[in-house]
Amino acid sequence: MSAEKSGESASAPLADEPAFAPVSDSEIVFAGKVWDVRRDTFGYNGSGIVREYLDHPGAVAILALDEQDRVLLIKQYRHPVRTRDWELPAGLLDEAGEHPLVGAQRELAEEADLVATDWNVLGEFATSPGGSNEVIRIYLARGLAVAPEVFERTEEEADIEVRWVPLDDCVDAVLARRVQNPSLVIGALAAVAARARGWSSLGAADAPWPRHPVNWDHTV
Repeated sequence: MSAEKSGESASAPLADEPAFAPVSDSEIVFAGKVWDVRRDTFGYNGSGIVREYLDHPGAVAILALDEQDRVLLIKQYRHPVRTRDWELPAGLLDEAGEHPLVGAQRELAEEADLVATDWNVLGEFATSPGGSNEVIRIYLARGLAVAPEVFERTEEEADIEVRWVPLDDCVDAVLARRVQNPSLVIGALAAVAARARGWSSLGAADAPWPRHPVNWDHTV
């Protein structure tokens, strides 16, 4: 179907469209330790539809870039995929009312023992739109320094491995399919593209985040 037939202008900027199908029933069918499974009944295209999905608090990831264009990566065990994968420092937004930027600053300190003076929004993505409402915001952190406090790490974080990797090498690893973590994949590619544009695409660190479920405006 052409853009004209679908009601969109071919010259319109490419952008997702907010849409809120009317929900007649919503319930938690599984309450987990970290996230839940929710079942919604909603109306769409004249049909009553039932869908179950992961109900997630959302997360932040941090691409910490030093003055040599190196990225701080951590290697951590991820049980669902049975892999110790290379990642950006990241964490859940599971503290009620916490601003995503504050959460990102906390996670960078806790997972990488770093603080930063310069913060920007680098990218955002939904991890699995057909089965989860999880959204992740990736921050670019620069002006790095060692955090004043070293945090004790337990469980999967107890044996975190840290490595500084040139940004271009991160992209090489992505394109060679040697790394699979989505925040790293998207963050590295976004950073190289943003750098090529003189960082003009970066967003303000405190930019609104309407795609996060806690900020949904159901009147849209």
